[in-house]
Amino acid sequence: MSNLRELHSDELLLKGIAEGNSKDLAQVYKLYYPSIAYMIISNHGSEDEAKDIFQDALLVLYDKVSNGTFELSSKLSTYLYAVCRRMWLKKLTKGSSEFINSDLSSYEETLFSEDDLEEQVELEVKFSQMESAMAQLGEPCKTILEDFYIRNMSMTQISDKFGYTNPDNAKTQKYKCLQRLKKLFFTSK
Repeated sequence: MSNLRELHSDELLLKGIAEGNSKDLAQVYKLYYPSIAYMIISNHGSEDEAKDIFQDALLVLYDKVSNGTFELSSKLSTYLYAVCRRMWLKKLTKGSSEFINSDLSSYEETLFSEDDLEEQVELEVKFSQMESAMAQLGEPCKTILEDFYIRNMSMTQISDKFGYTNPDNAKTQKYKCLQRLKKLFFTSK
């Protein structure tokens, strides 16, 4: 039901964009730019570069929608995120500050031939949310969780590193940290 409502909303936004409604274009910017900016800035980009990439994607979307050549086969957020991600990756691999809009159509063919595009984008969004939650977690929780889950340190090693009296105390602290992380992750949605 929620996906149907989102697609209906997306269709209304696209119709408004096709009709030149600046409010609908502003709504697309308000809804979808923050995740695009976060993705680009988190991947060695700047706020200005994020704005440029998003603007390029919106211009192409506007052209396609106003020409009647655009058919939405996923959520609009998924489409914009995937297109901007591909544009950003191309820019990074070229090492160039320029991006040519005409290259986008070849990306769309590659992007949307994949059946699991939406699933991939949603997974990337979840990873971004987890990175954000980890950044908010603070010390020593962040380091304890990274030591255990990423660096594969034992509870004895963590106990020694942080000065806990025994590994059980470190394990209790890790559990509390994990609970805080879950709370931050689920409230960031």
